[in-house]
Amino acid sequence: MARPGRLGRRPLPMEVRRVFWDAIRQGASIPQAAASVGVAAWTGRRWVKEAGGVKPRGSAVRPGALTFSDRVRIAELVHEGMAPSRIARALGRPVSTITRELARGRDRAGYYLAAPAQARAEANTARPQQCKLAANPALLAQVQARLDRKDSPEQIAGRLRQDFPDDPEMWVSHESIYKALYVQGKGALLTEVKAALRTGRAVRKPRTGPGRTRGSNIAGLVSISERPAEADDRAIPGHWEGDLILGAGNTSAVATLVERTTGFVMLLHLSGDHTAATVAEAMCQAVPKIPEVLWRSLTWDRGSEMALHTKITQATGLPIYFADPYSPWQRGSNENTNGLLRQYLPKGSDLSFYGPGMLDQIAAELNSRPRKRHNWATPAEMLDRLLTNDNAEVAPTA
Repeated sequence: MARPGRLGRRPLPMEVRRVFWDAIRQGASIPQAAASVGVAAWTGRRWVKEAGGVKPRGSAVRPGALTFSDRVRIAELVHEGMAPSRIARALGRPVSTITRELARGRDRAGYYLAAPAQARAEANTARPQQCKLAANPALLAQVQARLDRKDSPEQIAGRLRQDFPDDPEMWVSHESIYKALYVQGKGALLTEVKAALRTGRAVRKPRTGPGRTRGSNIAGLVSISERPAEADDRAIPGHWEGDLILGAGNTSAVATLVERTTGFVMLLHLSGDHTAATVAEAMCQAVPKIPEVLWRSLTWDRGSEMALHTKITQATGLPIYFADPYSPWQRGSNENTNGLLRQYLPKGSDLSFYGPGMLDQIAAELNSRPRKRHNWATPAEMLDRLLTNDNAEVAPTA
């Protein structure tokens, strides 16, 4: 009896997998994508596992590439004795495309048949290619060193172009890095993925799920709707976002601050607990460490730890605004940063273990990571540019 989703023992056409991967990229689950092409869910899971979660190169159809239906039509017109130039006009293709297809697709007897021609085309498309990293030891060493310091593949790809502007051999796309890790990595390399990538996953998957939000009643809070409009587009530096990262059992926490324009991060050690009084004390100590020109506003969520926000404002002169309930996107910079920090401050751990020195080291590492929105400059470099500029009201590099 044939397996579900298979016609006997014959392999499924590549077109089936292409449609399957297109469905995955559009947000379908594996069972949904498998059902859309008529195969069992376990078959779809096997395809994803074999590909490491990355759409295989062979499943893509290049723009302008001939399809199986095109080849069926070519075979019919060849059988009718039509010349390549007329076939090209009938299909709306360049003559060179048809002549090359006929040259590649004919069998030893000189006949052009659609099915064998399609099989040859798919076999040629699926031919393995040597990974650029494997062919360039110097590039591989650079990528590995940057993975070890927790840079993402996209950050590595962008920064390499900055660090080696005149040496294209030292450039690589982030997709090539992912492919090397997820698809071409075997054996020992697969065990290194957990250490090399922030997510610690051996199979690539899209990031999903809402951020953490909380709602509470805080006396005298000022809504984000009253925050200066200049904070919205990040053109003016000095507008910060803040929140807490909680430890095991919510008994320990670290306060996080992110400057919206530069992405510069500060981590505040909370001694003993994360009550409003403790957070207020930590904030009052942190604010004077940054030049006053860079303290224009702070946006927080509605957690009870900010119940003494008026005390902080009175002590520092820093106006504090509160995001709407269940609206984490209003503090997008902070939400993203907190996600990155979980690599260093894992969920379920006792965060009181991380003293001020350790938190400063973690912040320094984050601030030294290149950022795409800064043309691969780091937050520390962007902050230094602002502080050494006579006019701090300058837009960041696009």
